[in-house]
Amino acid sequence: MDLVPALEEPLRQPLKSVLGPATAKVMAEHLGLLTVGDLLHHYPRRYEERGQLTHLADLPMDEHVTVVAQVADARLHTFASAKAPRGKGQRLEVTITDGSGRLQLVFFGAGVHKPHKELLPGTRAMFAGKVSVFNRRLQLAHPAYELLRGDPEESVETWAGALIPIYPATAKLESWKIGKAIQTVLPTAREAVEPLPESLREGRGLVPLPEALLKIHRPHTKADIEDARSRLKWDEAFVLQVALARRRHADAQLPAVPRRPAPDGLLTAFDARLPFTLTDGQQRVSREIFDDLATDHPMHRLLQGEVGSGKTMVALRAMLATVDAGGQAAMLAPTEVLAQQHHRSIVEMMGELAEGGMLGGAEQATKVVLLTGSMGAAARRHALLDLTTGEAGIVIGTHALIEDKVQFHDLGLVVVDEQHRFGVEQRDALRGKGKQPPHLLVMTATPIPRTVAMTVFGDLETSVLDQLPAGRSPIASHVVPAADKPHFLSRAWDRVREEVENGHQAYVVCPRIGDEEDDPKKSGGKKPSQSPEDAAEKRPPLAVLDVADQLVKGPLKGLRVEVLHGRMHPDDKDAVMRRFAAGETHVLVATTVIEVGVNVPNATAMVIMDADRFGVSQLHQLRGRVGRGSAPGLCLLVTEMPEASPARQRLGAVASTLDGFELSRIDLEQRREGDVLGQAQSGARTSLRMLAVIEDEEIIAEAREEATAVVAADPELTGLPALRTALDALLDEEREQYLEKG
Repeated sequence: MDLVPALEEPLRQPLKSVLGPATAKVMAEHLGLLTVGDLLHHYPRRYEERGQLTHLADLPMDEHVTVVAQVADARLHTFASAKAPRGKGQRLEVTITDGSGRLQLVFFGAGVHKPHKELLPGTRAMFAGKVSVFNRRLQLAHPAYELLRGDPEESVETWAGALIPIYPATAKLESWKIGKAIQTVLPTAREAVEPLPESLREGRGLVPLPEALLKIHRPHTKADIEDARSRLKWDEAFVLQVALARRRHADAQLPAVPRRPAPDGLLTAFDARLPFTLTDGQQRVSREIFDDLATDHPMHRLLQGEVGSGKTMVALRAMLATVDAGGQAAMLAPTEVLAQQHHRSIVEMMGELAEGGMLGGAEQATKVVLLTGSMGAAARRHALLDLTTGEAGIVIGTHALIEDKVQFHDLGLVVVDEQHRFGVEQRDALRGKGKQPPHLLVMTATPIPRTVAMTVFGDLETSVLDQLPAGRSPIASHVVPAADKPHFLSRAWDRVREEVENGHQAYVVCPRIGDEEDDPKKSGGKKPSQSPEDAAEKRPPLAVLDVADQLVKGPLKGLRVEVLHGRMHPDDKDAVMRRFAAGETHVLVATTVIEVGVNVPNATAMVIMDADRFGVSQLHQLRGRVGRGSAPGLCLLVTEMPEASPARQRLGAVASTLDGFELSRIDLEQRREGDVLGQAQSGARTSLRMLAVIEDEEIIAEAREEATAVVAADPELTGLPALRTALDALLDEEREQYLEKG
């Protein structure tokens, strides 16, 4: 893709050449800032107005804070101690105030001399440190501070203007040190290269980039901050969308074999077998997919659908259409258990159509093979042979499908289940398996708000299945406040018993396994410390092994209870799952290993212990495991959190709606986007600093349109070298993973 040289710019200078090696090292280690540009894009979190003081009354506990306040009182105490037995130990206590509250600062030992001279009553300063409680009063121990003097050399104006920027800081690097470093490099901002095309910038009334950088770090008015933010948000949205548009454009240039289903072929025979009609949603999404399959460049489509919305059915019909058209289809699942499950359910759905080449197979039939890492050598050889000869039209497997040894006769379609587990390299490796790049369909059961889909999965077109097929039952969800109303928890176990007595099964989900904390060998020989509440057994130990033990001896005595967690041997896990699926086990006590892909239609109840420890989307995923048959589902969210807490409100939101898209918005608003994007990128540093994925939905949508138009007119960005520079910065080695959604 690199044909045009990008512009060289001063913002690429390493920080060590400007700030000196020691400061640059701390900036790199603690904030990940390497260049002048990185530092200029480290924006203030908020601004303090001079003359308007921070509210000391609202300080959060255990957080690193920066406050602006005035010294009300300072006292030096001398005392005897082990180190200073003659009464020479010194402690300086300083009280600061901002009108809303007072805060105690304390300095000990050799650390008292400088503050004793400088922090005199009436002095104003910025203080930074961790808030703790001592004698039931808030205090900062040994805070760092910066005096706000009135004299010209040291006045706030020299580095902050009328509004004091407060930067995201760490214990090793206080906000004002970052401010001073930015002060040093700020003149360079004037030479920042303008990535937005002139027509776009002027058409939207955005200030030039150098002006935006100066205003975000040295605003004189609140309007300056607004101008700067609007501009910087557009930069982020636009450069990212150009990167994605270029990837879509490059993909569209690749050749692919059009796959149109043969009339009266395998797909027609399959549809005739179905005991039900497809939902409108399934028909609409199938049409979108079939239109893509019929083109001569590869399909890249993301299929989003709630757990149980019938994604597998849509994917299977696409695979059958591909086989009809003379190609092969591969389905990749993230785990062996899931691959086996998909294989079982697809063979069941197809019946004799999956028995190609066998006695009793239908005329249009094909072969459906399973390929996983743990298969025996003979079975594996057989499966590989079926793929090479083209005998097998459909293969289902894990990452084992990507290995070099696996050769296809004519791979036409790849279906990937649960995209966030697969990176772009795996997609590329599979692409290389076809005579030409195969079509790609990615399925996810995690509802993704439209803006995140445009940002994280921006190189894929999106289809959404938003209605449940007939025959799926509603799930009733309730919050069980175990602390306020313990009898509610007893009632929950009664409900589980009732479900089992009616011939159904139940899950109990816990946030941890249990033996890692409780086994002295695993915790370095120490017994875990127990809180007084735990000791008084007001709160059950919420780990799989403990909860299962308590349930067997207590409320679920007499029922068949088994455990399932991630540290079990794969064979043991499979055996437990098989017994549960066969109805031999009444209650499965598990960690979130059941979150993806476990399908037991007879399971109707789920109790999630310590539900407040799970994210909104994760709770929704877990809940989707019940109500998969004709009987209604029940999900009970057990929590010890008090009613007014944000955690309880989050659980209330989950209980009140079954709409995964609505919940994913709530989740995103609460966790902020760095987290969500961070997960999607498996921890790569998010490049979104100013853009809020939910609030800025319009900017992202408009930036996507603008970016698509720019790339269509000039795919190599020949006329926009400055935009190339910004792209290179986004996609340099450090950030290459950003678009790899691994």
